[in-house]
Amino acid sequence: MPDYHDDLRLAHVLADTADATTMERFKALDLKVETKPDMTPVSEADKAAEELIRTSLQRARPRDAVLGEEFGSEGSGPRRWVVDPIDGTKNYVRGVPVWATLIALMERGEGGDRPVVGVVSAPALGRRWWAAEGLGAYTGRSLSSASRLAVSRVSNLSDASFAYSSLSGWEERGRLDGFLDLTRACWRTRGYGDFWPYMMVAEGSVDMCAEPELSLWDMAANAVIVQEAGGRFTGLDGVPGPNSGDAAASNGLLHGVMLDYLRT
Repeated sequence: MPDYHDDLRLAHVLADTADATTMERFKALDLKVETKPDMTPVSEADKAAEELIRTSLQRARPRDAVLGEEFGSEGSGPRRWVVDPIDGTKNYVRGVPVWATLIALMERGEGGDRPVVGVVSAPALGRRWWAAEGLGAYTGRSLSSASRLAVSRVSNLSDASFAYSSLSGWEERGRLDGFLDLTRACWRTRGYGDFWPYMMVAEGSVDMCAEPELSLWDMAANAVIVQEAGGRFTGLDGVPGPNSGDAAASNGLLHGVMLDYLRT
């Protein structure tokens, strides 16, 4: 099995660089915000953080490709870094501390590209999560000061906590009825949104989460962290990994029944 220790250490360095940039502009009164063609916001901090990550990768991993939310795809080859400089930009621009930089390394294999390293850094929350294939998933302040993550063992839907981002996406895709039926069958539902529900699945504090429309940079880092914590990460079609354009994550025990509801 490949050794991803060096790549994981690099991902932490990249996250440190991004954290310094994003925190410097968080809640700044003169923060510049634009609207992209898809009608989502982008701030100057999004662009600055991604540019710094790309520059660092050019020096440290010049042969690797890069895909980022703000500046697209660059390079080619079997290894590709996937970056979301600020996941939760709408929170960021309103001063809500629930946002994070997502950094993943994906490798090409027989079954297609899969995430093998992931770091999710939420500096305004004072939290960071990370994982590498075969090395487990962790949370803490640094590689040397960390706790290992493990998903929950809840196996009954009536005892389960389910997290989501919003209702509108499910309604737009004609899946609201199944979504609402799932929320009624669960013990508890909360709309935490963005990266956070996936990290809580990995920690075992939430049992399931799902979103109906996502990009690869929204999912790659989350996927490897959930999987290395012992959970399952698939599309709503049940295909493992972050390549389906939507996502469902769970402790594994509840995955099938969750998908049964969300497919209707």
